[in-house]
Amino acid sequence: MLCQAMLSLKTVDECYAFLEDILTISEIQSIAQRLAVARMLDQGQTYDDIEKVTGASSATISRVKRCLTFGADGYRLVLDRTQELS
Repeated sequence: MLCQAMLSLKTVDECYAFLEDILTISEIQSIAQRLAVARMLDQGQTYDDIEKVTGASSATISRVKRCLTFGADGYRLVLDRTQELS
């Protein structure tokens, strides 16, 4: 149901309103931070640079790196599709 709910949203504002209702602000920030980490890793940034820019811990950076390398390609889909929008 969660995935269907996400797919039913039509605008960024609708998505943010939904996320704000189901997640805490801290959880939203954490997810946004992980996406920023994924983007920076994909661009070849170093752990040190990513830590400085995002404030993410090395454990978080490492986890995102593992997901990019061995995950279900969810990050890859989002990175590729949002790159197309840029």
